[in-house]
Amino acid sequence: MKVTPKALARLSTAYKGYLEGAKIDRFFADFGIKFAAGHWAAGPFADRFAAGGYTTPDELDGSIFAQIKRVKAAGIKGIEFHENVFTDSRFRKIPVVVKKVREACRRAGLTPTNMNTNLWTDPYWKLGSVCSYDPAVRKAALAVALQAVDIAREVGCSSVALWPGADGWDYNFETNYGVILDRFIEACALISRRAADAGLKFGTEAKLHEPREGNMVVATTQKAMLIAAEVNRLTGIPNMGVAIDYGHEQMYGYEPADNLYLARRMGVPVVNFHLNNSKTHSNDEDRVAGTGDNWRFADFCYAAIDTGYDGWFGLDQFTYRMEPIQAMSLSRELFANVMKKALLIYKNRARLKKAQATGDSGRTIDVVKKILI
Repeated sequence: MKVTPKALARLSTAYKGYLEGAKIDRFFADFGIKFAAGHWAAGPFADRFAAGGYTTPDELDGSIFAQIKRVKAAGIKGIEFHENVFTDSRFRKIPVVVKKVREACRRAGLTPTNMNTNLWTDPYWKLGSVCSYDPAVRKAALAVALQAVDIAREVGCSSVALWPGADGWDYNFETNYGVILDRFIEACALISRRAADAGLKFGTEAKLHEPREGNMVVATTQKAMLIAAEVNRLTGIPNMGVAIDYGHEQMYGYEPADNLYLARRMGVPVVNFHLNNSKTHSNDEDRVAGTGDNWRFADFCYAAIDTGYDGWFGLDQFTYRMEPIQAMSLSRELFANVMKKALLIYKNRARLKKAQATGDSGRTIDVVKKILI
């Protein structure tokens, strides 16, 4: 981000009032805010209650090329992918798809940002992927993850991520926690080396549970940071970091902003953000960003500014019953307005820090109340 005194001064002039339309583009450009969306946020959507989805193919084209067009139509500049967009049913890369998607992004003016590694959708991974009890499955999962790095480089992404959705446990005593932790660290070390060789950052994204019913192998962002630090120690390359999903933090009721300062202190890179909203202590609902507790959301945005985050803010949302262009546009708009509030607080950070130094919560609320409400 580009947070300068000149830009901060414009918050009360050029960006006074509610931000919408073309003003959001100017606001993002002035502050160097990079906003993206996962291609999946462009629909269609399905869940276990409607396995066939909430729209028919006649209503919504589910192809990657249609999704690219919808992301563009929502006024968004960056796009994330899952590597299985580019592979066949046997996990083999399809070069012509890589080429066509890259060209479609170029025509749409979209920057490829992050490549997510899908190791949970196919039934082959039902008992785990890189942490599986089966050595053959672990080998296949690692091959997919390493191939994802190569695909990310070819598509033009700047980072690659591993969300281990199938790895973890559903019941107590089901697994040896130490064994699967070792397997995960070993896999991440190999992926991080490959990513570094390709000029890409590598990150893992934590989640408490779901699809695993008990816990995922990386249930919290704090554990993800410890793993990243250990991988960086083992490889001697400070290339592995974390991807923070805002909704995942809500699942275990943690303060998302706090994790940004922890990452900075530990020297662990924050590789990517996923923006959305979920109810506290609930499931991963992936609702429109900015529709929840916006004191917490603004605090998170303030922390991103204060810790010098310079990556992408990417939408990871499943707005099942909404038209996806509208849903993505709303998230973009609401995020911009919450981020503006965070920047206004940052503009007044001297007053805020003075109030914080007293330990008096009333004084800190006095500093931010008229900005937030």
